[in-house]
Amino acid sequence: MSLYASMIAPFVDYGFMRRALVASMALGLGAGPVGVLLMLRRMSLVGDAMSHAVLPGAAIGFLIAGGLSLPAMGLGGVVAGLSVALFSGVVSRTTVLKEDASFATFYLASLALGVLIVSLRGSNIDLLHVLFGTILAIDPLALYLVGAIASLTLLALALVYRPLIAECFDPGFLRAVGGFGPLYHFLFLLLVVINLVAGFQTLGTLMAVGMMMLPAAIAQLWARTLPRMFVMASFSAVFSGFVGLLVSYHLGFASGPTIILTATTLYLISLLIAPEGALRRLIKRPHLAG
Repeated sequence: MSLYASMIAPFVDYGFMRRALVASMALGLGAGPVGVLLMLRRMSLVGDAMSHAVLPGAAIGFLIAGGLSLPAMGLGGVVAGLSVALFSGVVSRTTVLKEDASFATFYLASLALGVLIVSLRGSNIDLLHVLFGTILAIDPLALYLVGAIASLTLLALALVYRPLIAECFDPGFLRAVGGFGPLYHFLFLLLVVINLVAGFQTLGTLMAVGMMMLPAAIAQLWARTLPRMFVMASFSAVFSGFVGLLVSYHLGFASGPTIILTATTLYLISLLIAPEGALRRLIKRPHLAG
């Protein structure tokens, strides 16, 4: 088999493969940098919780539209995700519970409620589509939505890069200088939610956070500066989407899980050979003289 037949021909010959590739590239470009910020904030598991929190809104959109209408489900997912984020913040500020604990309770309730709503009116196939995504069945409208979310994310990061970073590393300083810390925190949560909605359109609610956190972990092992982490995370996500689609095409595997497992393989390789990986740390380096 030639290089063209194995790596290029599937995307040239089949429109669904081209749409899936563009969707995974757009998702990676937007979700990768957001995942880096989540990891630096030590909110990795919060991202996983919020990925499940969009499910009730998506399920209500499913009921209202009478089927798998991605715009309706996406809008419902944004509303549900932001609601859970805001309620969790209120609970953490008015009770003894910390934000991660309130996120955990809300996400469990949201996941159960979403599955219940979909199962009331939909079939098992509909439920599988919602939970695990259908990247090979993505239509042009959903593709435009994913592309718009990626473009909005990159534009927002470019415009408010410094305040987001300041709020990430030292929120107390930003509040002290009157920097509208809560506003930037809400903007960051909005970016997380809309990228999870984009991931939900392609990979389902159970694996949407994978295209955020795995590339972010890879980037942290390879890069030391924040801009390089952003670039590395986006590149890792795009590469995982490309290779994952090819592997799923040639071997007949499910596309969404194959993409996530490709990113996992990159992460495991990075753990060994990256500058900040385990193998490099095990090799003793000579101490500096003097």
